[in-house]
Amino acid sequence: MKTILVVDDDDAIRTLLKDELVDEGYQVLTATNAREALKMVQEEALDLVILDIRMPGMDGLEALPRILGLKEGLPVILNSAYTHYQESFMSWAADAYIVKSSDLSELKAKVKELTSK
Repeated sequence: MKTILVVDDDDAIRTLLKDELVDEGYQVLTATNAREALKMVQEEALDLVILDIRMPGMDGLEALPRILGLKEGLPVILNSAYTHYQESFMSWAADAYIVKSSDLSELKAKVKELTSK
């Protein structure tokens, strides 16, 4: 079973993503902020990270290179409500950029693609 880490400061989004991905057959861990996520990346055997960008403290774009520094090759999907971050040079290091939506089909398809490599 593939293990996914969902990092988002919004409780409702974390719960929604966890429930939906568990239904798809994944083991899902959650983190409420980037610092907690970095600790989990070090300690857990992860297959994928879904990372929010706008979070208090360290944002997702600051956390992304740190995550990749800890586990090179770990796929990361940036999941943000804001499209303008797609233009950021730092977002290019991610494997995918998905704009948050109530329709999770694009996110689920990308998770399946990245975890089946």
